[in-house]
Amino acid sequence: MALEDVYRRNIHHKVHKAGWLRAAVLGANDGLVATASLMIGVSAAKGGSFLVTAGAAGIAAGAMSMAVGEYISVRSQTDIENSDRALEIQHLEMDPEGELEELTQIYVNRGLEPELARTVALKMHERDALEAHLRDELGQFEHTKARPVQASVASAISYTVGGLVPFLGALAPSLGTKVASIVVFTLVGLTGTGLISSRLAGSSPLKTTLRILIGGSLGMAITAGIGSLVHLSGI
Repeated sequence: MALEDVYRRNIHHKVHKAGWLRAAVLGANDGLVATASLMIGVSAAKGGSFLVTAGAAGIAAGAMSMAVGEYISVRSQTDIENSDRALEIQHLEMDPEGELEELTQIYVNRGLEPELARTVALKMHERDALEAHLRDELGQFEHTKARPVQASVASAISYTVGGLVPFLGALAPSLGTKVASIVVFTLVGLTGTGLISSRLAGSSPLKTTLRILIGGSLGMAITAGIGSLVHLSGI
């Protein structure tokens, strides 16, 4: 098979999506569950007209919280990567021969004969020693590196989109009570999130969707229970 065909085949790998897919899935799922849980809790506590206001406020606050939290979290990963890079540059300047031996041993541990491993390590050092150590020693790759801004934007947008689903359920009580509408809309949204997530990640649609549905349903049920208790206690 030609090398070009191999490259085309590798396009189907999902690892290059890791920088934003996790944040997008988390944001959509959190937007659905958090907003639905908030509105169900308020409704269970007999919040009345406050329900829609609480939902809108929850979407806005949640989206900003997710964006900031995701940025800070992923930025911390970026800081670690940059720190490791600076440290590796220092090590190569201080002890290039020791670093060469280290890289050789890495290749030996991966199954190469010592002589071949030494030859490969030398070639890697001649080409780009820093890149070789970042990749083979520390596991840093360009297509999997942390991207805080991208993750933050994906998280905020997906949270907002997810949050709008139960919000629309509250505005469409034709399915029954407001709680029933919110639950139905949210379950449909969670199903969609599961299917899209499995499609993008290349995982099993059934398992992914069931996992998201079960987790979301538990979140809504617990919040509804707490809302009912608050109403009964008169708090």
